[in-house]
Amino acid sequence: MRISAEPPQRHASLDSIDLAILDELQRDGRLSNVELAQRVHLSPSACLRRVKALEDGGVIAQYVALLNPKAVGRHGLSYTIVNLDSTQPHRLEAFERAVRDVPEILDCFYVAGANDYLVRFTYRDAEDLERFHAEVLPRLPGVMRSNSMLVLRTVKRTTALVL
Repeated sequence: MRISAEPPQRHASLDSIDLAILDELQRDGRLSNVELAQRVHLSPSACLRRVKALEDGGVIAQYVALLNPKAVGRHGLSYTIVNLDSTQPHRLEAFERAVRDVPEILDCFYVAGANDYLVRFTYRDAEDLERFHAEVLPRLPGVMRSNSMLVLRTVKRTTALVL
């Protein structure tokens, strides 16, 4: 595997100060504006204007609290490949609409290749995992088959994007 020495491409309108702000907020979204301004060497008012522009421009999509799944009783994590009986647009749309209503599903990606979707979901225990596979997945429109990979240990997890 070859790792590129080239830096990642950046959005042309983001300057070094914007990137510093984004980097700090990805590390700690609860920073006060005063603390953030100090870290990126701006006045609080200039920093606030920059953050507002990043929010208004859609660069900052939202602020959230990331929960520890185990602390809220979700001890298992699964990545599941889902194949539908048809990839006709109406079938894909029906599946995607239904997935949005399943609270255990954290992510659903339409993927290229031999499979149709990759779903990430959490579960409490073996019985909850079985319920998901027996009652939830088969009831989603068009599901022909699924194949789950259960996470044994998380080696790396981040929500921070490389800037």
